[in-house]
Amino acid sequence: MSDLFEILHEDDSLLAVNKPAGLVCHPTKTDARSSLAGRVRLHLGDGPVHFINRLDRETSGIVLLAKTDEAARELRRVWEDREVTKTYWAIVHGNVADDTGSIDAPLGPDEVSEVVVKDCVRPDGAAAKTHYRVHWRFTRAEGDFTWLHLQPETGRKHQLRIHLNHLGYPIVGDKLYGLDESWYLKFAKDELTASEWQKLILKNQALHARELRLHWRAADWIFEAEPEDEFVDFIETIESTEDPRGD
Repeated sequence: MSDLFEILHEDDSLLAVNKPAGLVCHPTKTDARSSLAGRVRLHLGDGPVHFINRLDRETSGIVLLAKTDEAARELRRVWEDREVTKTYWAIVHGNVADDTGSIDAPLGPDEVSEVVVKDCVRPDGAAAKTHYRVHWRFTRAEGDFTWLHLQPETGRKHQLRIHLNHLGYPIVGDKLYGLDESWYLKFAKDELTASEWQKLILKNQALHARELRLHWRAADWIFEAEPEDEFVDFIETIESTEDPRGD
């Protein structure tokens, strides 16, 4: 375990890490530790490094980085050919009705939102499809919740967050696609009230990139990352549950 991040795998060509929630991928104007890119640079020194995938600031989980130009080209081709199986874990508001399902809804810019970066489901958007499976429905003092396993077929911006909100089950702690988008603007200005934080429940959105599977350089690769304590504790601190082993 590095003091910069959890290393899942490292060799001469590849670095796989478990990105903490709340850490941006891109470099910032503050100290090097304030971004994953900065921390990777501290870990690797001045050699080349290429992000193969990225995660939103508040999403935790697996990020792959190539250490050579050749590895980056090869891995990006694997991504472009959609030969990667990605599994995410999410905790959403409400008890999702169906045990399994798919959300097939195109995505594009949300032109009525005050938030420039926000997208939405729209008929003229880019094709996007997400498969989901209920792992556990449970109840806490704050209400009903569901722990979901998600597999996106496509990789659109904010896809999982938008699709789950579109389905009627927003991700717990999501400030943009959750219960009230105004919380995103308030959060950016550090103006969220104690009451609003209480309604968000979690400091970061409950979305975690749990597993990556791909075939590369004549080998099958599987990367797995455990979620942070905040995610796990939310599931375990409950009033009543179904059997968590009921898969």
